[in-house]
Amino acid sequence: MSTKQQQLEQIAADIVTNNVCPDLAKTATHLVFGEGNPDADIVFIGEAPGRQEDLHGRPFIGAAGKFLDELLEGVGLTREDVYITSILKYRPPNNRDPRSEEKDAFMPYLFAQLDVIAPALIVTLGNHGTSCFVPGVRISTAHGQPQTWQGRTLLPLYHPAAALYNRKLRQTIIDDFAMIPTCIKDKK
Repeated sequence: MSTKQQQLEQIAADIVTNNVCPDLAKTATHLVFGEGNPDADIVFIGEAPGRQEDLHGRPFIGAAGKFLDELLEGVGLTREDVYITSILKYRPPNNRDPRSEEKDAFMPYLFAQLDVIAPALIVTLGNHGTSCFVPGVRISTAHGQPQTWQGRTLLPLYHPAAALYNRKLRQTIIDDFAMIPTCIKDKK
């Protein structure tokens, strides 16, 4: 029986083998599959890797990632406690928004990641992450409101990058993030 980490590595290998989104793959430096604890109770899902993530092959390591680290620390967590990934596993050129066909192509692999990790809480970060699980929902109205998705709790939150562009959202993001321990406690 393979370990969860081995299963995750196989899913990443399948993305390459199956040539998912070849146009994105050829403009990307790295596949940014995800990282963290494969036994995590919490999985964070962003939309796509940015420039820094693409260069280093790791999710959320740019400015938004630094804010995510602060947010985790604020609720007593570290990156080692959670699993962090994105819908798209390759950076879209010029950080453009993910296209619907790209999201559709990567969703089976994201669902496979979630099946392996089996988190109690899925935290979607931003509109793209949230709308893939709750179609038609806008993050501006859904943020901080736990939902149920396939028997799991889903907590839509603003993407940490939103605070970099709109300082007024910083406190909202911090307040919403503070709900995470309660959402986890309720599931245990």
